[in-house]
Amino acid sequence: MISLDYKMFMCYTLKAKFTKGGKNMIQVSNVTLQFGGRVLFKDVNLKFSKGNCYGIIGANGAGKSTFLKILTGELEPNKGEVILDPNERMSVLEQNQNKYDENTVLETVLLGHKRLMEVQRLKDELYMKEDFTEEDGIKAGELETEFAELGGWEAESEAKTLLSGIGIPDSLFNTKMKDIDPKQKVKVLLAQALFGNPDILILDEPTNNLDFKTTRWLENYLLNFENTVIIVSHNRHFLNKVCTHTCDVDYGQINMYLGNYDFWYETSQLMARQAKEQNKKAEQRAKELKDFIARFAANASKSKQATSRKKELEKLTLDDFKPSSRKYPYINFEYTQEIGKEILKVENLTKKGMFNNLSFTVSRDDKIAILCSNGLAVTTLFNILFGLEKPDSGTVTWGKTTKVTYLPQDNRSFFEGCDLSLVDWLRRFSKDQTETYIRSWLGRMLFSGEEALKEANVLSGGEKVRCMMAKMMLEGGNVVLLDEPTNHLDLESITALNKGMVNFKGVMIFASHDQEIVETVANRIIDIVDENTFIDKKCTFEEYIS
Repeated sequence: MISLDYKMFMCYTLKAKFTKGGKNMIQVSNVTLQFGGRVLFKDVNLKFSKGNCYGIIGANGAGKSTFLKILTGELEPNKGEVILDPNERMSVLEQNQNKYDENTVLETVLLGHKRLMEVQRLKDELYMKEDFTEEDGIKAGELETEFAELGGWEAESEAKTLLSGIGIPDSLFNTKMKDIDPKQKVKVLLAQALFGNPDILILDEPTNNLDFKTTRWLENYLLNFENTVIIVSHNRHFLNKVCTHTCDVDYGQINMYLGNYDFWYETSQLMARQAKEQNKKAEQRAKELKDFIARFAANASKSKQATSRKKELEKLTLDDFKPSSRKYPYINFEYTQEIGKEILKVENLTKKGMFNNLSFTVSRDDKIAILCSNGLAVTTLFNILFGLEKPDSGTVTWGKTTKVTYLPQDNRSFFEGCDLSLVDWLRRFSKDQTETYIRSWLGRMLFSGEEALKEANVLSGGEKVRCMMAKMMLEGGNVVLLDEPTNHLDLESITALNKGMVNFKGVMIFASHDQEIVETVANRIIDIVDENTFIDKKCTFEEYIS
């Protein structure tokens, strides 16, 4: 029998207006949401159907997570309704990591199916009655039937299988959530959302704090998931892998398109190019789109559905797409000095508790991804390579022709207490001191007009990273060090950064949790498995994990 603290259990109630819909389908009808005078989106009409996975994208602050809250009933729209069959179960990835601290890991997963747990509770209450009546017996029989239909007898086994698959060891199953590592908590809450094969699955940034192995497990799980999935994520590789449709939050609207993120992005870029060439013949424009769709269809996500997707794609026209209003920064690393044969030699580098006797030599064509579960160890390694920290022992020797530029994960020292305008802030790193020249670089990073006169100490996290990118490009290094460069960036900036890293002709050493970047940029992997174990392999990331 399942033992739970039922005082912590509350039935899930949707605040939005729900009416009867189709099977495994959720529909949004004329939904409008505004805060004060700001309209986040207006008259949104969408239908999310069984067998599809929908990725919600949009600029930071566009309202992606807010839209999910409307779908789940956590937030009520100003107008319109969410239509959902009341017999269908919606599961939502819990964002509060401390909500289940007093429950065990296994109990937390089981609590993902609220109706199942309620039936279990009602059964237990009936069987504990001293004056068990015939009426109670009939009620108990009904509950037993429902319990079986909900998969109650297999519930614990399924929960344990999910936990094992997602990387939680058996030894933690009966441990309270408050006593496990925060990274493990994330996995348990993800298992909770997946538990019980929900009809509709809502996931807000599900890959945050997941390692590559667990992310891949989740990708494969969702590829085989046959019901409805709706996801908000900044992980482009993940969106490309699992999504059949893309919902773009833009222009105060939410428009749904067939295809994954890359298809949406490339199509929006194609439209932008064609918009600049108004005199281009319609036939040529149509041919470009047709050729692009043909290439995409061959690599459509969810391979078991690829045939039907291809047929749908073939019917698309340019009129099916709206040009995006979002702007992309221009990131292009170019070095000012050719690099020689001798780049970097690291010998027996040791930092207690992080790495011991780490040695490697860097070649001219290397783009090295540093893998390590210990983020502090990676940051320490980068700081030692750049000369900001000293090792306990070992040496770092740079070649005479190397010019190194570095993006640290912690950039606070560049901005805290600095009341300079962005123009004056960036001027400190430029040989050309003219304002026009400095503003041109800021413009590349989307700081135009009055934006370039902001004080450096009031920038957001993403704005700071874009300023650091401008600084690095001005420095013109032939060796680029990047420690988690996608932190705080939106999808547009991440996409631009990815292109810049791919196109860079110099040496690059980087650490990133963005799988798309690691897969498309790295030609060599250095994996710091633990303090005394290192793997150094000349290969792509895909080859490394295969």
